[in-house]
Amino acid sequence: MKRVAIQGGLGAYHEIAARDYFKGEKLEIVPCQTFRDIFREADKDPQLIGVMAIENTIAGSLLPNHDLLKQHHLRIAGEHKLRITHSLAALPGTSLDELKEVMSHPMALMQCEEFLESLPGVKIVEHDDTALAAKEIRELELKGTATVCSRLAAEMYGLEILAHGIETN
Repeated sequence: MKRVAIQGGLGAYHEIAARDYFKGEKLEIVPCQTFRDIFREADKDPQLIGVMAIENTIAGSLLPNHDLLKQHHLRIAGEHKLRITHSLAALPGTSLDELKEVMSHPMALMQCEEFLESLPGVKIVEHDDTALAAKEIRELELKGTATVCSRLAAEMYGLEILAHGIETN
């Protein structure tokens, strides 16, 4: 079984990319809070594979991640392009009219800006990770709060998808 470190919680887009890239193989996903943590884990386990974004259609090249590769003398062993499709998810039974807050990673919020602007009076809150925001909504039973996340994260944490394909970019 391959051990694959990703930035973000289970259900994050990095997990989706890893599972797509290694399709059909058994994986143990190792969630890491930061990209730097992926390298710390790799320093402890040379068999560990890291999956991380190095480009984004909005942000362009993620230079800090390129720097991490150089600092740790690691190389890119493969490439996978992932089409990001965002969902708006909340506790089951929540309607769009009941939303008071949407939280997610800043990049996901930017990618869905047009859709989010169509939700009048909803507060937008930045979170460290799309999947962890979904997990937090479920664990804390945050009524009136939704997240922009992957379909996988919504399903994994038992959230209802209120809208799908909400990204502009």
